[in-house]
Parts: sequence; C-alpha cells; structure tokens
Amino acid sequence: MTTAQPLQHEHDPSPPEPDAAADADDEEEESRVWSQIKAEARRDADGEPALASFVYATVLSHPTLAGSLAFHLANKLASSSTLLSSTLLYDLFAAAHAARPDLRAAAAADLLAAGARDPACAGRLSHCLLDYKGFLAVQAHRVAHALWAQGRRALALALQSRVAEVFAVDIHPAAAVGSGVLLDHATGVVIGETAVVGDGVSILHHVTLGGTGEAVGDRHPKVGDGVLIGAGATILGNVRIGAGAKIGAGSLVLADVPPGATAVGNPARLLLGGDQRGGAPAGESMDHASFMLEWSDYTI
Repeated sequence: MTTAQPLQHEHDPSPPEPDAAADADDEEEESRVWSQIKAEARRDADGEPALASFVYATVLSHPTLAGSLAFHLANKLASSSTLLSSTLLYDLFAAAHAARPDLRAAAAADLLAAGARDPACAGRLSHCLLDYKGFLAVQAHRVAHALWAQGRRALALALQSRVAEVFAVDIHPAAAVGSGVLLDHATGVVIGETAVVGDGVSILHHVTLGGTGEAVGDRHPKVGDGVLIGAGATILGNVRIGAGAKIGAGSLVLADVPPGATAVGNPARLLLGGDQRGGAPAGESMDHASFMLEWSDYTI
C-alpha cells in the first residue's frame, strides 16, 4: 500500500453540463419519490393525530420534494444566536435547489439509498425525510458546498457550524460528497476539507475522514464509489479507498485500500476480496461481517 497522490475532486462543486435526457430521468425519479413520501405522510397523519399538523406543514402543504426539504431544513437549523432565521434559510435552500437540479436528484437518490440499505427505515422514505439526521445533514452540506464554490465562504462555514450543532455531523463545506450516500445514525461523523466521498457510499456513526496533523493542502481521504465504512472507523491522510472496499468498524486506516478489499483492525490490515454479497458493492450490501469467515485468527 502506498500513499495516495493528490487527487482532483471527482464531484465538482459547479453545476453539471445540461443533459436533457438525464434531467428528465432525474425529474421522473424525484416525482416518484415525492409521490411515495406524500402517500406515506397521509397515512401517518391519519394514524397519529398528534403529528398531523407537523406532517401537513412539512410535507403535505408542499408541491415538491425540494420545497418540503427547504422548509424542513430551515426550521431545523434556524438560530437566533447567529441570526440565521427560518425565512433566510428557506430562501437559501430553495434558491440552491432551483438553480441546481443535481442537488434535487442527489436528495432523491439519498432517500432511496436509506430506504434500500437501512433496515430501520424499512422503505419508509417519509420517515427518512422527516427524522433521519444523517440524511438532513448531507442535504444541508450540499447547499453549503455550493455556497463555498460560489465564494460565499463565511455563510458556508456558518451553515456548517449550525449543522454540526444540530445534527452532530461535521462536514467541511469544501468536501465533495456524491449521491446515493447513506449516513446511518450519523452521530459523530467528521469529514475534512479536502475529502471526497463517492456515489453509493454508506458511512456509520463516529466515522472520521481526517488529516494526520498540521499538513496543509490536499490532506484528507478520497473514498471511491460503493464503499462501506463501519462504525467508529478512522481514515486519516490523503489516502485512497478503492471502489467497493470495506472498512471494518473501529479500524484505523493510514494507507491506501485497493478496490473491493476489506481493511480491519488498528492499525488496519487488508483482506483481499471474496466478501461481497452477490457481487454488490459493500456500500450497497451493508455487509459488515462476512469477512470474519475468511479471518482465520479471529478470536472472541
């Protein structure tokens, strides 16, 4: 394993080039997700009168997923101490989603990822939208990331600080995060300034993607598509975690991990291949433990 070379962000903060066919597909998926959420919300409002007003105000009164998300995030993150009012934040989130269709598409993909990978979600996308702080933290980060790219860095950092305070998830606004990302439980997740997180990645609670000290420049991990990072794992430095790799819970990773490999232990050592379910990337299968079948010196 060798130290990674500097890497350009795979997920550029600027809006992608227009693609009419892709945009149409994204809009169709967003519409399908939103229809499911509204149907679930109506059932919840009917079944739990104590939540009916909240569900109506947050979901059922909005014509789109983007509108609902902007309203919900604005109310969650409003703060009198920073003068970030719910009205200011709503306008900020709504404007970002209007200008960046890719942010809306990513939100829908993140909801579907939670529904597919998190057994506690059990496919109830409305519960993810309303109650899962990992999902909400990532959506707020996407807007902070867009602000950072526009040079509005003071506001981006203020938003990051408020997200960390409310959701206990600290993602630097310069960090690049792909779509279809799941932060499961999410408490204590820290992602540094020059980190890159690919598409289809699943990250458990108390994970750190950090630096190794006082180094400047490109100094944080680059996580490929379809990676699974277990609870309490720490990945430090400008290292590459290859596509479909798995980082075991509690592991300390200080060097590159090849695609499809499993890294376990403190310091981590590699187990190469042979532990994916049905060929699915670890980030999708959420397979945390099959590597133990191949780990002959594992003891209890």
